[in-house]
Amino acid sequence: MAKFYGAVGYVETQETGLDIYTNVPVERMYRGDVEENSRRLENGEGVNDNVSIGNRISIVADAYAYQHMHALRYVKWMGTAWKATSVVAKRPRLIITLGGVYNGEIATNP
Repeated sequence: MAKFYGAVGYVETQETGLDIYTNVPVERMYRGDVEENSRRLENGEGVNDNVSIGNRISIVADAYAYQHMHALRYVKWMGTAWKATSVVAKRPRLIITLGGVYNGEIATNP
């Protein structure tokens, strides 16, 4: 089983002004294991196929991860931010299943 150490991205809703709320990306660093490592090509509408992975990453979670697991959006792995398609809590870990490339806003500093 391969080891994992990397950024996990959350998108939090924060009040940035009087009754103005903005989605703010936040990254935190975690360590854990890569439980499954797979990839597949999906036919896209364009010329090139879309790459999607079915990896499962198990991180050792802290209190922040459990309280914000609903806001978990992506995991940076192998130089790319991948969309978190599902998250399962199995204390003391979170099992994150990855899908396609994440195209949303990414935090600038972990």
